[in-house]
Amino acid sequence: LTCMTLSVSLPLAGSWAQSVLTQPASVSGVLGQRVTISCTGSSSNIGGNYVSWHQQVPETGPRNIIYADNYRASGVPDRFSGSKSGSTATLTISVLQAEDEADYYCSVGDDSLKAPTVPQACGEVRQKPI
Repeated sequence: LTCMTLSVSLPLAGSWAQSVLTQPASVSGVLGQRVTISCTGSSSNIGGNYVSWHQQVPETGPRNIIYADNYRASGVPDRFSGSKSGSTATLTISVLQAEDEADYYCSVGDDSLKAPTVPQACGEVRQKPI
């Protein structure tokens, strides 16, 4: 079996919302199974704005995968989906694949429809043999 482990770093400085967006300390999943990544904020950021999710494969730029809470960007596989409930947004990978190894970012704000590239909370999915 191979696990995909999500290790979440502290939010980067420099944005009004970063200090109040959090992700879990760790999330793990087995290839072929479902993984969820949460992003929790407040009514003033996530609760009152659109959420976008971005994927960054090593040595490439960020790629918008989800915009306006739950819409997949063009070319994104349907195993990726987004949802939001109150002040928590969730990215779900329904069938985890090896190529999903990447950094994942959530962002909020009026520019979410424009696919912002500045992360507000981030985590990375890495393969870990067990």
